[in-house]
Amino acid sequence: MRRRTFDRLVSTEGLVLVPVLAVAGGLLSWARRYITGEVHDQLAAQKIYFPASNSPEIAAPEFEAVRQYAGQQLTTGDQAKVYADRFIANHLEALGGGKTYAQLSAAAMALPKGSAAYNAAEAKVQTVFQGTTLRGMLLEAYGFSLLAEIAFWCGIAAFCLAALMAVLVVLGFVHAHRTSDKEELLPSHAPKGTLVSA
Repeated sequence: MRRRTFDRLVSTEGLVLVPVLAVAGGLLSWARRYITGEVHDQLAAQKIYFPASNSPEIAAPEFEAVRQYAGQQLTTGDQAKVYADRFIANHLEALGGGKTYAQLSAAAMALPKGSAAYNAAEAKVQTVFQGTTLRGMLLEAYGFSLLAEIAFWCGIAAFCLAALMAVLVVLGFVHAHRTSDKEELLPSHAPKGTLVSA
């Protein structure tokens, strides 16, 4: 195969990849903006605020991570993770004595229905259920925010690869133009019909 033909074929294939990578980068950038916007809007609609910095509710050492967002409205995935894992989870731990919703519910169901102990245990179960549910929803928002960040970095990578491929395509066509029409891709070092001794 002629070297010029090979260069043109490879450069043409690269030319096809440039817009594909550019479109992929654009779609990934759009996905990041869309997901980030949705996470923000959904969290903002809940009107959840971190306690104020002087609140006794976050004075304990286990709430140290929460204090960085003191008084702010919860609108980002990172805030959702902190609120879920450092605020709600700590309160659930204290309320349930380290037991999960399933464990507390099983213990409440073992008590005589209608008794004061059952009513108190059932109230605790409902509170832990609500807290666990909210925590799960906030962690889901955090998970989607991570997907947005992954899309962002993949978009940057796609744009960089598109730019690199465009440079390589130009260099490939320039090289094809400068290459002799008679040059072979894998040139033979011996003339045809000549035996090369070992």
